[in-house]
Amino acid sequence: MADIYDNRPLNGKTDRGLDKEGTEFEEAMKDLETWKDKILKLNKNRQGLLEKLKRYQAELEAKRTESTKLKLKFKIYVQVPDTEVKFRTQNKDERADDSQPIRGVFAISQRPTVLLQGGQALITFEEERVASQILKVAKCSVSCDNISLDVKPKTITMDSAVKFEVHLHVSRKRLKVSDIPSSMPYERMRDQLEMSFSRPSRGGGEVESVEYNQDTGTGQITFLHPGVAESLALRGRYSVDLNSEVNVQVGPIYKYQLNKFQTFCGSPKRTILLDDIDDMEDEEDLQDHLEIHFQKPSNYGGEIESIKYISRGKALQAFFLCESTVKMDETSYS
Repeated sequence: MADIYDNRPLNGKTDRGLDKEGTEFEEAMKDLETWKDKILKLNKNRQGLLEKLKRYQAELEAKRTESTKLKLKFKIYVQVPDTEVKFRTQNKDERADDSQPIRGVFAISQRPTVLLQGGQALITFEEERVASQILKVAKCSVSCDNISLDVKPKTITMDSAVKFEVHLHVSRKRLKVSDIPSSMPYERMRDQLEMSFSRPSRGGGEVESVEYNQDTGTGQITFLHPGVAESLALRGRYSVDLNSEVNVQVGPIYKYQLNKFQTFCGSPKRTILLDDIDDMEDEEDLQDHLEIHFQKPSNYGGEIESIKYISRGKALQAFFLCESTVKMDETSYS
């Protein structure tokens, strides 16, 4: 009888082949686990980098917002008022050299401001000592008909303000030209510009030199005598011969310099802020009660120069014209 436990291969494979495949399978499984660990670590690193990116983006946005606020804070919008100008005759040295540039000095002074929000009041006293002694009181009880209103006196911190001078020098002999079309070669364009600006019939004059930038379509004309550039700059446009007549833009050439720049902030000595005021009454009536209360010496008060209270839902921009005057500009507040 044949032995049933022989070493015949199973499906053509011996036990040694099965062991080998099992070993390879185990190694493949180990490699798979290793790769899974690596992928997991990479995903964690990626998540960490994304979180850092979000954090840095938030910080960058906050810095940009802060930068914008600072730019707006120190950006000055000014409307030049009508001003009487006193003309004087030139002295002998100035008449001898009229080619010197026109010089001007402009002093810019920004008034300190305070934002008065709803439920607040500003009071300016005639004497510093009155404001000083009221600021020592933690809370003031103001009588309003049949009720008593508690308000908190506070020191005012004004927004930063700046003061500086702009020194301006405007050339009498040089003229800026722009919007020059690139319709001809460089040398020919210079010649055409020189000939066009030399024509007295068009308001030009004898040209000393021409500078021309073909890439930007701009140039500078230097006249031999002063006065021509000033006259043409006031026109704004000038006709030049470039195969056909072309209107180019002209303007003055000037230099400016910022001098004596100062920034300052502080607290007014005669003005105080009243905070946490409830809208118990009409705005004008409540302001009258505040004025009556803080005028009385028995309440540590004194003579009031100006007072302004605004109810909640509004805002005022108060700016100080000088040490003794405060002006209010009312704005909407939400």
